Amino acid sequence: MTLSDLGHIRRLLVWGRVLARHGALRGIERDRNTPPAVRRLCRLARLGTFQPRLPDYAGAFVAIGPAAIKLGQTLATRPDLVGDAAARNLLALQDQLAPVEFAAIRREIENSFERPLEALFASFDPVPVGAASIAQVHRATTPDGRAVAVKVLRPGVREKFARDIATYEWAAAHLEALGGEARRLRPRQVIANFRRWTTRELDLRREAASASELAQAMHAFAGYRVPDIDWDRTNGRVMTLDWIDGIKISETARLDAAGHDRKDLAQRLVLAFLSQAISGGYFHADMHQGNLFVTADGTIVAIDFGIMGRIDRRARQWLAEILYGLTTGNYRRVAEIHFEAQYVPSYHSVEEFATALRAVGEPMRGRPVKDLSVGQMLDGLFAITRDFDMQTQPHLLLLQKTMVMVEGIATQLDPDINMWETAAPYVRAWIRDELGPEAAVADRLREQATTLMRLPDLIRRIEDRFPPKGGAPEAPPLPDVALMWDRKGQSPGWIGGLFTHLLAAAAGIAVFMAASGWFR
Repeated sequence: MTLSDLGHIRRLLVWGRVLARHGALRGIERDRNTPPAVRRLCRLARLGTFQPRLPDYAGAFVAIGPAAIKLGQTLATRPDLVGDAAARNLLALQDQLAPVEFAAIRREIENSFERPLEALFASFDPVPVGAASIAQVHRATTPDGRAVAVKVLRPGVREKFARDIATYEWAAAHLEALGGEARRLRPRQVIANFRRWTTRELDLRREAASASELAQAMHAFAGYRVPDIDWDRTNGRVMTLDWIDGIKISETARLDAAGHDRKDLAQRLVLAFLSQAISGGYFHADMHQGNLFVTADGTIVAIDFGIMGRIDRRARQWLAEILYGLTTGNYRRVAEIHFEAQYVPSYHSVEEFATALRAVGEPMRGRPVKDLSVGQMLDGLFAITRDFDMQTQPHLLLLQKTMVMVEGIATQLDPDINMWETAAPYVRAWIRDELGPEAAVADRLREQATTLMRLPDLIRRIEDRFPPKGGAPEAPPLPDVALMWDRKGQSPGWIGGLFTHLLAAAAGIAVFMAASGWFR
């Protein structure tokens, strides 16, 4: 056992104690999929604690710290792992923390630009307008008189995140090595996604680039805007963008007082999301209420582009057909798409899967239009994944989370809106344009021309390997994590055996979402 192993174990046990105090371990103990060693450690962790009647998952992550807050936001995309109630609770995480003192923020800005603050800004408000787990935002004015928002990373945040994520990876590897349900739910892939998201957020140049790319993609969509980036005052630790004067989209009373049409805002928000996700394949994946504003002219303005989602064209075609098939009751076609995309292993029956989809879709179709919910439909789809050995598709998780967020905001703006009713004409038109006869002919001509141009290279490569196309992109390589029980030259004995149980249990605490319904 190395010092690194001991450090991971210590952190995991401390986090487990915090989770126990917030009642977040009871569900793990009760679930039949929980490994016995994990269940025993859960009981030990909660000894002597006074727990709330209802588990407070969000509170537990806030108490653990900034990296845990971001992990909680990641787990909010995984109702198949943590259960519906926990996922809804974790969606409330807005990572509002106490601000860093201004002297430290000044040093961060001046060190990153190697210039005094006064040379960069004519004025700079020392009181932040918002403080989150990774950065905080201040209002400032440039020398040419433009009002801007300045986002600054918290000092030392990169180092802390690197240490905590290393522990998450270590824990996930040990948990997945236990096999069974933990392997199917791919906790290592969850943490790999989390690392990629936070890597983007911890480099503010990448966030600025994401904002610029989204602004370019949405420039023709009326009534939706992304603030311009001030590249001269942006680097890896500081991002400067236009200041937005507007009303938070959640403040419905203020929207009414300002004379805004909330029904129009709700519909425009839904269509803006569909335009990003289905037409462009690149979408703002953190559309919570604090990141959307309405300006005086009714324009919806989005901020905070640290988490973005991307879907390739073929996956978007499958997604559109799945959504449209569920709304029209064409369950056979939806089932075929899942097999074509290799989401469901080929040894299962298309007909049986279509029947399972019908069990999800028909109860929704029989309800009043205004009661239909995209979120409920997606939750139902997650519920049948275990029966058909479907592995998690990480590239669709952000989309599912964002659809639920958008539906919640739209419903708050207009309680009578229905996501299906609003989305169906858009999806139908997109399918017609992208999958209709003309589009099929154009795609075929384009594919054939491209294939002919690449034919010599293809012939050379086909003898080596030609992988089949699938709907799920190839997973990126995962970091190697040495498992305690796999190390050569060590004789575990009874002490090693004890540590093995502790390690597996501690891993379960760290990624306590290891099985569907643990939080129910």
